[in-house]
Amino acid sequence: MAVAMTLVWPELTPELYDAVRNKVRWEEDAPDGLVLHAAWFADDGFHAFDIWESEDHFTRFIADRIAPVLKGEMGVKSDPQTKISPLYRRYVVPGVSGAA
Repeated sequence: MAVAMTLVWPELTPELYDAVRNKVRWEEDAPDGLVLHAAWFADDGFHAFDIWESEDHFTRFIADRIAPVLKGEMGVKSDPQTKISPLYRRYVVPGVSGAA
């Protein structure tokens, strides 16, 4: 079942996000099961919204590709606040595609 995932991570800075993105290369080598990723920074830190084919896809991506870099190589100690909910509906505006 497809899921919507929201995440807040106060410790993650734009520099850390870009370093992890460049190292993991998820835009060039898309994670299995990822449908959409959007990220932004607010006063309380990093925020993300993803749509995944399943919660298991998200969990595997974090465990296999993100955690070894972010927690292992870069030494981030905190964990994000994550919420996962079943996706009720998805609508993509005609003509919208691409990254960034």
